[in-house]
Amino acid sequence: MAQDHAVALEDLTAGLKPGARLIGIDLGTKTVGLALSDPGRRIATPLETIRRTKFTADAQALIAICARHAVGGLVIGLPLNMDGSEGPRVQSTRAFVRNLAPLTALPIAFWDERLSTAAVTRTLIEADASRARRADVVDKLAAAFILQGALDRLNRPARGWATEED
Repeated sequence: MAQDHAVALEDLTAGLKPGARLIGIDLGTKTVGLALSDPGRRIATPLETIRRTKFTADAQALIAICARHAVGGLVIGLPLNMDGSEGPRVQSTRAFVRNLAPLTALPIAFWDERLSTAAVTRTLIEADASRARRADVVDKLAAAFILQGALDRLNRPARGWATEED
């Protein structure tokens, strides 16, 4: 694996068994939002939110959820700055992956999560969700937003292939 223990998104599914799911992760300072793909790896569905305590407990909870749902790989949102640079939140996310990687054989890939939480929050506000309701669901919905973006990229036809748009 690379120095930060992550694989390229395109390499994430290379060794997966048919039907193995992917889990999307929105890593926050207080919570970890999770989303799960379908076995065909086309649709992301919000799963749950883990309240963060200590790394070991958070990692054990995540690994147990992965085992329970036949997960074959992880997609973790990488909170880049708007200009693409890496700030303290990216360093924290990379440190989480560096510490998680030795505890699991599952491959891990990053996905640019810029504006994922903002987009989800805006959608919830437009849907007239209460502040309390938004707080309950925003992290797992952001994880679904992250995972769906990665799934869409993975399922995009290879360049050079004819598409309906051609």
